[in-house]
Amino acid sequence: MTSPAVSKQPRRTQEQRSSETRTRLLDATIECLVEYGYAGTTTPRVAERAGVTRGAQVHHFGSKTDLVVAAVSHLAQRRTEAAMKELNRVRAGDDPLGTALEFLWELHQGPLFIAALELWVASRTDTTLAAEVAKVEPFVNNAVLLAVAQLVPNELYRKNVRDFAYTAMDTLRGILMTNFISPDPERAHRRWLRASAQLRLAADAGMPNLHVND
Repeated sequence: MTSPAVSKQPRRTQEQRSSETRTRLLDATIECLVEYGYAGTTTPRVAERAGVTRGAQVHHFGSKTDLVVAAVSHLAQRRTEAAMKELNRVRAGDDPLGTALEFLWELHQGPLFIAALELWVASRTDTTLAAEVAKVEPFVNNAVLLAVAQLVPNELYRKNVRDFAYTAMDTLRGILMTNFISPDPERAHRRWLRASAQLRLAADAGMPNLHVND
């Protein structure tokens, strides 16, 4: 009696293997940015973290600049995906502004924001990096703004909501940046809740009698 044929997974093409290696290198770059900062993110460290040889790393990205420039777009894509995923977790209710503020807080937690911050700071003195960051940041911000708009869908207040979201993000990022000096997540959250109360007062003045289904 012959044994049934064992199905085999189709062999990956060279293009697929190359794409997977690039993705591993870019993910490893983000991880190194979080763990070591921009200055400590070196190509040997990235190659080791990705589990590839230095030759493979150099084949795909010849220098740290090439690697980090590619990682900018990769990180932007992951941040955009995170915004959409977080939006699917929350739903607008009787307090759309409160939900939007909570959404922004959650979106700025975790390693993706830390990696982005490392690139923002490094861009101050690196014109090549700054140019790449400037290309992708609007796409990330627009994704966040679209998400907030879905939480506060009243079209009458569309511009107000956009201004509110930008101001809230500026405030939140400032709080989180200063928290890196002496990390204390609970203190940072208290400061955000205090700022949120002030943001809500300003929003209530610009969007009186706001209701989700108005």
